[in-house]
Amino acid sequence: MILEYENHKKLADSLKSASALLNLERKSQLHQDIITICNHLVNPSFRIAVFGPFNHGKSTLLNAILGNRTLPIDLIPTTGAAITVKYGSDVLTRIMLVDGTEIYRSGTEVLQQFAILDSNRQMRKDVASVEVFCPHPFLETGVELLDLPGTNDRDEQDNLIREQLLSADLVIQLLDARKLMTLGERENLRDWLLDRGIKTVIFVVNFINLLELDEQKQVQNRLVFVAESFRAELPPGFSNLYRVDALPALRARLKGDVAAANSSGLVAFETALQNIVGILQPNHGSVRLPRAQAIASQIQLSLKAKIDLIAIEIKSFDDKQNTKIEIKQKAANLIYKGFATSVGELRDWLALPKLLTKYQADAAVALAENNFKAWQTNTLKKDLTQLQLAAVKWLDQAYEFFQEGRSQDLLIPFPSEPQVILPSKPSNTDDLIEPGSIAVGGGIGWLLGGPVGAAVVGSISYLLNKNIQKQDEQSAKESYHQEVAKLCITAIGDYFSRFSSQGLSILTEYEHKAEKVICFELSQEPLEIINKRESLQELQNGFNQLLGELEKVKILSNYQPYKEIPKYSNTKRKYSPQPERVQTSPEKDTGVKQQQENTAKNTGTRVESVSPPPPKASPSARPEEVEAKFRDWELNEEIAQMKTEMRSPKACRQTSPASQTGKQQNTTQSNKAPNQPKTQTEKDKITHAYSILGLQANASLAEVKQAYRTLVKKWHPDLFVNQPQLQKQAQEKMHSVNEAYTILSEK
Repeated sequence: MILEYENHKKLADSLKSASALLNLERKSQLHQDIITICNHLVNPSFRIAVFGPFNHGKSTLLNAILGNRTLPIDLIPTTGAAITVKYGSDVLTRIMLVDGTEIYRSGTEVLQQFAILDSNRQMRKDVASVEVFCPHPFLETGVELLDLPGTNDRDEQDNLIREQLLSADLVIQLLDARKLMTLGERENLRDWLLDRGIKTVIFVVNFINLLELDEQKQVQNRLVFVAESFRAELPPGFSNLYRVDALPALRARLKGDVAAANSSGLVAFETALQNIVGILQPNHGSVRLPRAQAIASQIQLSLKAKIDLIAIEIKSFDDKQNTKIEIKQKAANLIYKGFATSVGELRDWLALPKLLTKYQADAAVALAENNFKAWQTNTLKKDLTQLQLAAVKWLDQAYEFFQEGRSQDLLIPFPSEPQVILPSKPSNTDDLIEPGSIAVGGGIGWLLGGPVGAAVVGSISYLLNKNIQKQDEQSAKESYHQEVAKLCITAIGDYFSRFSSQGLSILTEYEHKAEKVICFELSQEPLEIINKRESLQELQNGFNQLLGELEKVKILSNYQPYKEIPKYSNTKRKYSPQPERVQTSPEKDTGVKQQQENTAKNTGTRVESVSPPPPKASPSARPEEVEAKFRDWELNEEIAQMKTEMRSPKACRQTSPASQTGKQQNTTQSNKAPNQPKTQTEKDKITHAYSILGLQANASLAEVKQAYRTLVKKWHPDLFVNQPQLQKQAQEKMHSVNEAYTILSEK
């Protein structure tokens, strides 16, 4: 019993806590029902309520059971409050007023002042409860009797009755044999009792003694039908229908006439009532829990509706935010990949071996010809500027996209010009006819005049190409102009060594600065969403707690507990992409294209304004240069597409799970070509364009772009510079390919 009481108390507390989360109006029916059932769950007494329409003899029946005129009775509806009759050693009345005042009076005469309807048939507004204490052996067993006002009189009384019935372990519904089971009584039976889990009901028929014998038989037959149609949950072997002539029974009790009490039906009813209570009372949880279950179901339904509404609002916000973040992440990764590629190319260019291989010969010749300054400006600076701008371009993209840190120019200065100190000029100049002395330039060197200067220039080329400078210096006697050529080569080597070292150092520092530009801050949640998350967690906790308490008292539920929501961190965070360093070889660049294709596939969007074909490569372009330019064009096109998505409200609009299928279908349709044009000429052009690209009619835009990409890499005219006939064929092929691409991308 102690464990059962504790479980019932916890269930009552859980019901109250859950209802508090709903913010119910205090006067709402659900709020009143929750308070009533919670108080009833922990009430140790067994309550028996008597209810029915006014003037059906409810108070008279209870007075007959008690054996005196304890309760007020009259020919007009009198009971204006719910009167609880409890055990007491003396007859005593306690009135509790709304303001907290308690009024104690001996006897029950005070009921005439506080517990009956006034002259306007209104209940008193200031009365909270009415209790009568009476020394009766039935009450001494822990039983309470509840005399309710008559139904079908005033709405205010009906609300009171409906509330009090929920706290009754056993309900006695009094019927009038003269107008048996009216429509109103049937509705009350359904709405006030059955639908609320109150099924421990006994029907008592009054006023049969006022009918003729023939009428009594007819009423008896109808009563059997009523009893059988309502399956009360009473202990086995007990009927749910009894006859009691209330007024004769009361008179018999007052006179002590046992025979008259028996003939009125009172004794038989009392005996059955005491036996039923004796069985139900020890296990009153089986009577109360179905009612608690009915109330809990209403609370759970309301909580779930509130939880679902907030969850949808939060999901909508999260979906929009995740979409924005996803687009920014993809853009950041692409920008970083392009930046890393450009920086990798510049780093590779700055490597000393690469610089020497590509520029040392021309630089040494320019030095020998007193033309180094012009060569540095027209060749070396031009190449460096192009590579620097390629890297800076990506940081400009990042700043425009994220507005986190403004990009700075990448400036790699040139070292001071190389200087050569000439050795003493020999008097014999016959050695000018040695191998490598043929001049490769037409000018006269600034170091030496006449044919000697020309010989120096020729020796530079000879020495670098033949690697004579690596041979043992003692193996052959060097000529003067070869010695001077070596000095030029050494000076240029030192120049490029300083240039490479300083350039790589500046580039590394520039990469660190770029991290503050190619990033974005994840925005903090607004206070409204933070509050919604907290409210959602509180509602789910209340729902789960109620579900757990219902399980403890063996009440099954159709609901599953909500999973715990992961704690959300609202601290400022930044996203900085850190992919692996991009390789510049064409074999490694396939990963870039694969990511772009996956990105386009994942976003499910279509670029309405198609970018123009990629720019042509420079003359004499190698295949890897064509590939690099094409890749650069692809990255720019995809980033531009993401900018469009970020500005478009549609990019942030998320659909519910139920409409995801429709979204996928729309994506598929958007990737396919739109409806065919009307004229036959346009149809023929489109068909021919598909044929040129080697595609089936109505191929998707992604397939068109892929086919175009493949053909450009295969037929770019710059790949056939040294093959004039093939180059002309390639130019014609690319002309038709570009035309086909334009037709299909704009249709």
